[in-house]
Amino acid sequence: MFHKILAAIDMSKTGKRVFEEALDLAQANGASLMLLHILCPDEEGCPDMSVLYNMNPYQAGIGGEVAEQYQKQWEAFVNKGLDLLRSHSETATAAGVYTECAQNLGSPGRTICETACTWDADLIVIGRRGLSGLSEAVLGSVSNYVIHHAPCSVLTVQSQVKTTAQSHSRESVQVGVLT
Repeated sequence: MFHKILAAIDMSKTGKRVFEEALDLAQANGASLMLLHILCPDEEGCPDMSVLYNMNPYQAGIGGEVAEQYQKQWEAFVNKGLDLLRSHSETATAAGVYTECAQNLGSPGRTICETACTWDADLIVIGRRGLSGLSEAVLGSVSNYVIHHAPCSVLTVQSQVKTTAQSHSRESVQVGVLT
């Protein structure tokens, strides 16, 4: 059914579940897997770029130190993403799934859709934080963008949603395929 599955992963718990779901589907379908991580300022752990904009240019020497510190934080963030891709790639390869990896800088939704088109994916697996209303309008929704612009089917993996009926120790995963 699916031959090329693109998993859009990040460093969150939902990103791990996205990888696991994509790997299960790739194994079940004998599909290739593309692991994609987007370097984005909205991702947890990304260094705060606003420190560069808030520097006082009249304080000699401080600007260079701040920029150097930011550069080190950025490189650590990039390397953490590459380590995540390597780790997931090793897991998938050990499971017998042909895997490719990419880490790109850009708008997550647009980059995911462009990569899916270029790589000729027939399924995108992506996480969803469950934002709605004003939060979604202000922060945007990568999954919503991908659902509406993807060149192929999209499977969303819902982030953990706690209700009063759920135990705090249990996690729930809601999965839905949109074509």
